[in-house]
Amino acid sequence: MKAIILKQPGGPEQLVLGEYEQPLPKPYELLVRVNATALNRADTLQRQGKYPPPKGESPLLGLEMAGEVVEAGISCTRFKKGDKVMGLLPGGGYAEYAVLHEEMAMAIPDNLSMEEAAAIPEVFLTAWQALVWLGKLQAGERVLIHAGASGVGTAGIQLARALQAEILVTASEQKVKACLELGAHKAINYKEVPFEDEVLAYTNSEGVDVIVDFIAGPYFKQNVECLRLDGRMILLASLGGGKVEDFDLRQILIKRLQVIGSTLRSRTRDYQIKLTQDMSNFALPLFENGSIKPVVDSVFDWKDVAEAHRYMEANKNIGKIVLRVS
Repeated sequence: MKAIILKQPGGPEQLVLGEYEQPLPKPYELLVRVNATALNRADTLQRQGKYPPPKGESPLLGLEMAGEVVEAGISCTRFKKGDKVMGLLPGGGYAEYAVLHEEMAMAIPDNLSMEEAAAIPEVFLTAWQALVWLGKLQAGERVLIHAGASGVGTAGIQLARALQAEILVTASEQKVKACLELGAHKAINYKEVPFEDEVLAYTNSEGVDVIVDFIAGPYFKQNVECLRLDGRMILLASLGGGKVEDFDLRQILIKRLQVIGSTLRSRTRDYQIKLTQDMSNFALPLFENGSIKPVVDSVFDWKDVAEAHRYMEANKNIGKIVLRVS
């Protein structure tokens, strides 16, 4: 089969269209003809040699896909040949064919294209895990979502809105409007003002209940300032670095805060299955009626994968960057 091959760790130019052995489905797996996949930050890190796939999984890039079932393993009962599915992968999405555990597959709503469907699994599952499973976000609570215009950010805004939470986000100036249109109540241009000042001013110094953060070190102290009593900080990445200078840990004790770090790719298959089923039970009806939607910034043909990676690393996108597998 054709696939995007990483010649060696390095820049986007190391990604080329080539040939790779087609996977074979196990009894509980679906073999899917991939129509579209999508970029994630993990892809750029894996490309650089900084984020290897889990042991025993495909070395190909690509953590999600949408396509059509071409073969169902002998133990599969939920899907059959010809069904259109989307799902989270441990790797292997940048290819003509991918295998997917049947319990990880989600039926694609009829009102969504393959490109739109490919923009759903990783970011909506990550956002659901952060907001609901880890953050325990409740109706009426306040949440601060950093990088509000990112893939996870745009998913998180919509899920938090559906959960009836009050939503604050940080974003750059050109992305603030998009966040507000998705349902954020307050969008802060973090490049213009200290976000913690804006959060406390907007909340009358009360702060927020949950924070979803990808920056880590440079935001940690400010995040603690923004959290109210019994607040929960969910750390999903460390894009700004992992070090915190001159911080008094007693602030965490005084406010009874929870600081929770998490990744999704390294979770057990059973965990991912339960997460997929929980999120899809809540969100698929909302995708079907248009209450929430995948936010697709741009679609690249997969032969232009290097250009797509450069575009992501330039931080230009609002929502997801999708690869059409042609």
